Amino acid sequence: MRKILHADCDCFYAAVEMRDDPSLAQRPIAVGGQAAQRGVIATCNYPARSFGIHSAMSTAQAMRLCPNLRVIPPNFEKYRRVSQDIQTIFHELTPLVEPLSLDEAFLDVSSVTSFKGSATWMASWLKEEVKKRTGITISVGVASNKFLAKIASDWNKPDGLCVISPDQVESFLDSLEVKHLHGVGPATAKRLHEMGIQTCQQLRQWSVAALIERFGKFGYRLHELSNGIDNREIQIERERKSVSVETTFHHDLPNLISCREALPHLVAQLKVRLSKRNHPTPNKLFVKVRFTDFSSTTLESGGNSPDVENFLALLDEAWQRGARPVRLLGVGVRLSPAEATQQLSLFT
Repeated sequence: MRKILHADCDCFYAAVEMRDDPSLAQRPIAVGGQAAQRGVIATCNYPARSFGIHSAMSTAQAMRLCPNLRVIPPNFEKYRRVSQDIQTIFHELTPLVEPLSLDEAFLDVSSVTSFKGSATWMASWLKEEVKKRTGITISVGVASNKFLAKIASDWNKPDGLCVISPDQVESFLDSLEVKHLHGVGPATAKRLHEMGIQTCQQLRQWSVAALIERFGKFGYRLHELSNGIDNREIQIERERKSVSVETTFHHDLPNLISCREALPHLVAQLKVRLSKRNHPTPNKLFVKVRFTDFSSTTLESGGNSPDVENFLALLDEAWQRGARPVRLLGVGVRLSPAEATQQLSLFT
């Protein structure tokens, strides 16, 4: 039986800012871009969430919901340093750590013999050590697989600790809404609701064949998750599949000419980002365009040379899909896995 922890920092960026300035703790704050610059909220503290503010919301809308909201520009370099300190504590417990982002990670503690092998005690130790050494509060979920551990970490937030033991899995899942299942977005949730499926208990009443007929191979995944089955292993190293940069402009770019003028700066930023790490060889280039009506399009093509001319050709075609003012531009590359770049031998 595996023992998996999912550790998730509570409102991480905002928590770092409140740690560094305790006067912010009781007032609604958010980390993100400014409203005048078409910014969006990256995260916010719990006083701000009580107003209905959430991540990915436009800052302008957040300010309408809470006029007294304090919006703090993000300091990602500081957040990375704090994240590294937290990851160091994770690795003191087990080398099997899979970071998902700056503020969350999976840990496989199945073979850890300290704490008498109790994953619950390990989770408590993690919470105490992270708080003591970094000043950041984390919530931890404990279960026999990644799917259940991730749900558990969110169950008693903030500062939560939730354990789903093997004998509790079925009863826990009975009332779990299908929208919480990994991979179920709004569209799939709507289809499930139209089938009269609101909870995992109701989902388990459908046969695997019926689910596959309606959802393809994802139907089998729905069957597994509704039964608490998730055999994914901890991935210590995660392969990066793309690198990109994008920017939202303070004022809409009115036409294709202005978009072409803005593109070289983005390409220069992309090349700087690519030069900082030993990335695999790019095998595709892509351009992202978001128009003033918030519709978006992405166009990509083969090629491993991230030059301005190649991106301009993609931009010309992508812009024609909307042919209206643009609020956001992005450029990026898809990366080839290392084995795909190796020269094949004619002989075994």
